[in-house]
Amino acid sequence: MGGADGRRPIVVGVDPDPSKRLAIAWAADEADRRALPLRLVHARGALLGRYRSEEARPAREQWSQALETAGERVLREAVAFVESRQPSVEVSASLADGEPAWVLREEAQSASMAVVGSWHLSTGRELFSSASVALPLVAHAPCPVAVVPEPEHATQQPAYFVVGIDGSPHSTAAVNVAFEEAALRGAALRALYAWHSPLLGVLDEDAARRECRRVLSETVAGRTATHPDVELHEEVVRGHPVRVLTEASEHALGLVVGTRGQGGFTGMLLGSVSQGVLHHARCPVITVPV
Repeated sequence: MGGADGRRPIVVGVDPDPSKRLAIAWAADEADRRALPLRLVHARGALLGRYRSEEARPAREQWSQALETAGERVLREAVAFVESRQPSVEVSASLADGEPAWVLREEAQSASMAVVGSWHLSTGRELFSSASVALPLVAHAPCPVAVVPEPEHATQQPAYFVVGIDGSPHSTAAVNVAFEEAALRGAALRALYAWHSPLLGVLDEDAARRECRRVLSETVAGRTATHPDVELHEEVVRGHPVRVLTEASEHALGLVVGTRGQGGFTGMLLGSVSQGVLHHARCPVITVPV
């Protein structure tokens, strides 16, 4: 739910491990830059098992109380962390029942952005473990989702963002967010079109490259007038999009890519660029739905 002034908060998932604070730190800094409220969300998880007998009720209630007490402690510590890092940010906290992926999907409905941490799980664990939230959230959230990896990566100066472009409406939406992010940080922006010829090749590679450059230029056209302080670099690079974007973002402040958004099972298919970079990129990845 948005604030009384209509501002939609940045929502961040809070891990119970107090040593994992990079996602909260990133979200607090983003809220400060955008002058938005920050909402900390911790999901207690579904209660294990279903009790049918009256005799089992005390054990269930004790377990529920223990989860609530632990969750409240986690949130208090997270709020204190945000208040010490960004004192001017308006922060609230929510303890919710349910699996983290489902809870954050619901919170994202009224958020300007959702933020989660990532520990580069294997593909199988990322897709099928109830402890994982990044891919289910990216597949269904109606707002941009920032996935912040642990541990923190080394950035490079001068600072830059990277955005992937393929000429689709998804990449157009990603460009808008990428320019905003670069402008907020005083960073440059590398707009990349990853091009690789089909298995049978193309008759005229020069013509294919020219077409890629045309699409790239048209996609970013007009943005420099809105964000004149952002230094834009347009690059057509040969190679698979996941590899090209992962390598380009190695020391970036962040990587922005478009997604189909709210894609159900389609949005969960393996092999897409957005999911590929989520698994391999070492910088924060912001996915933008259409």
